Amino acid sequence: MRWVGVLARLVVGGVWIVAGALKLPDPTESVRAVRNYQLLPEAVVPFVGHSLPVLEILVGLCLLLGLLTRPAAVVSAVLMGAFVVGIASAWARGLSIECGCFGGGGGPVENATAAYPWEIARDAALMLASLYLVWRPGTPAALDNIVFAPTYDGDPVSDS
Repeated sequence: MRWVGVLARLVVGGVWIVAGALKLPDPTESVRAVRNYQLLPEAVVPFVGHSLPVLEILVGLCLLLGLLTRPAAVVSAVLMGAFVVGIASAWARGLSIECGCFGGGGGPVENATAAYPWEIARDAALMLASLYLVWRPGTPAALDNIVFAPTYDGDPVSDS
């Protein structure tokens, strides 16, 4: 069962890195995608649009490397939850926009609503994998095992 966590780290981390890397070259597209959801105040849209790809890459790297796994998984689960809510909200309000999940400006697209169930299912599955890592962050082949390894050598520690 310990290798389930490794698989979750690699899949979710890989998705984050790809998503962030595809958005990073053109931050205006990312800002446009955030804006098209019509959920955030305009004052915060540019900040979210510019910072989201960087955050996605950082979370992805942490998960791939198994470094700060639980905090990275918490951020991952929260982001995936927000994406599920965003896509469901767009669907409920009749917006037909590209999700912008893997680059692109998330602009109006004819019949984009047909993709919403798949996008919600994908993000929900990634959120569940992230929550698994919140619950069981300890996995083999993780830098956490080296960086945060116990230093106890078996000798009693004296307080004197």
